[in-house]
Amino acid sequence: MTIQGFDHVNVRTTRLAEMVAFYESVLGLRAGQRPPFAVAGAWLYCGDQAVVHLVEVAQPPAAREPRLEHVAFRGTGMAAFLALLRARKIAYRIGVVPGWSIRQVNFNDPDGNHLHVDFAADENADLSDYDGA
Repeated sequence: MTIQGFDHVNVRTTRLAEMVAFYESVLGLRAGQRPPFAVAGAWLYCGDQAVVHLVEVAQPPAAREPRLEHVAFRGTGMAAFLALLRARKIAYRIGVVPGWSIRQVNFNDPDGNHLHVDFAADENADLSDYDGA
């Protein structure tokens, strides 16, 4: 077997509508077709690929140390993305990957899940962290 690429991440949430709105407005994903499962949810697409699957639950999952630490996306237009996060008062921190040409914008979705978007090091942007205030 050979792994050919990433398919999707599945996230359980009590705030389905808020999470859909966040992934659409902040990351530019779009809600799309989803099989008629017995539980409510949404699939969010990047192009033709449903990369984020949301499943609505009645109670938040039990608090414990997460096994899945983050979900990462690749992007272009870092300065515009940082401006969008600041306009929405979404805190973020910038990480520079040592020895690689990658800058990471780290932030959290409304349920507190750690996300980051990776940008090429040659993108011109203010690399200051933002506290959401």
